Amino acid sequence: MSVVHRLTSGWLVDHLSFINHCGYEICDSFAYPGGVAPNSSVICTGDCHTTSNFPSASSSRDGPIPGDEIEGEGKRAMMRYVFREEFFDIYKPHIAVAPEEQLWQGCPEMSLTEIKADSKREEHQEGSKSGKCKRKRVLNQGELDALEYHSKVRKLIWEGTLRLVQEGLKSGFLHPTTAELSCSKNGVPGHIGCGLAELCEMAKQFPAVNDSYHEAVHVLDDETSIPERDLLSCVTENSSNSAKIVVLLGQKYLVPPKCSFLLSDVSCLQPLLNYKKKYDVIVIDPPWENKSVKRSNRYSYLDSWQIKQIPVPALAAPNCLVVTWVTNRQKHLRFVKDELYPHWSVKTLAEWHWVKITKAGEFVLPLDSLHKKPYEVLVLGRVQGGEEKTLRKSEDVLPIPEHKLIVSIPCSLHSHKPPLTAVLAEFIKPDVECLELFARNLQPGWTSWGNEVLKFQHIDYFTLLQNE
Repeated sequence: MSVVHRLTSGWLVDHLSFINHCGYEICDSFAYPGGVAPNSSVICTGDCHTTSNFPSASSSRDGPIPGDEIEGEGKRAMMRYVFREEFFDIYKPHIAVAPEEQLWQGCPEMSLTEIKADSKREEHQEGSKSGKCKRKRVLNQGELDALEYHSKVRKLIWEGTLRLVQEGLKSGFLHPTTAELSCSKNGVPGHIGCGLAELCEMAKQFPAVNDSYHEAVHVLDDETSIPERDLLSCVTENSSNSAKIVVLLGQKYLVPPKCSFLLSDVSCLQPLLNYKKKYDVIVIDPPWENKSVKRSNRYSYLDSWQIKQIPVPALAAPNCLVVTWVTNRQKHLRFVKDELYPHWSVKTLAEWHWVKITKAGEFVLPLDSLHKKPYEVLVLGRVQGGEEKTLRKSEDVLPIPEHKLIVSIPCSLHSHKPPLTAVLAEFIKPDVECLELFARNLQPGWTSWGNEVLKFQHIDYFTLLQNE
């Protein structure tokens, strides 16, 4: 499904295929005009208890405009949605590199001195392009730390990515000629949906809910309406075998089958604790502080002490596998390994890397770029102490390897991370409870939390197909 090739170095992953196999099929029964019932803020379509294979991702551009209703009152119609393929149409690197520095032609080993020289050359070239004369500057300590770390992992990333890319080219999943294509794409929509984060901020003004009688979960049933206040104050669950549509402030969001979510601010995590589930896998993608986030004001960030307050120990099952996405700032990596994980009684086991490539198999950014790298770090650890349960050998659970690569064509939507379900499968027991914190999308079989947890579920990111 999402894993195209698996080698000892890691996995080549098809993110788009994963989304389109999540089961975005909906049975629409006597839909109200426009899909929204009178005087309701949330409408969920009926559950048809069916599953089927999705069409290939290439068909995602066919069909009506997303959100169009299927005509015929009183009839039941099957609707299928696929994620818009253009969000994964990454044909060329964001910054081109010289032919001799291409992934399949360059040198896998470079000294720290050579990497520094390469970075200075890149900086000079950027200055020449802009017509500005850049002054020579001394690297600060953070940049020196990042270069030192990069020099240690560079060979692993280069060689592992090269092997996976070669497999992708052989199988036809990657195409070297696509780098030369000049494709006119539909413009990627900018602001989509209502302000979920702002809505969560407004929810703080709601009167306090008495936890002693307030229900911990809302189950999405046929044509059930849920007020915004309830949606923000308890876990919402789709326990059915088909997707449902939730309408929030006039905006439609697709909810895949067999998943649950909580839309809330970090200060309103109690409903997740009230859900009373213990998770065997917890994936965390914190909003790390950095200069570009401050400049763009794109989303709020959390300080280190705020991240430490997240009640991971209360949510984790014994031996829980904890996976944290980390930016390339060494300050954040050290914080996770030296402060955050010990604070949560989590033992660090491994560092993996997500490597971003184009459809032609090139790095999206030069590997030795001083400013941004074509990879991100994942720190994996396991909860220690308490009543630990040993993993049974009969379940074929493998130990976490020290290093793996997840290589994929990234989504052009900011912070849409690749799925970890398939790559973690061989390291965890089957049918475990999984939780994603600071999520921006939903997955079948997972509980997701965040103040933008429905962001990439907005119906405008999908194309509607109609079964014949």
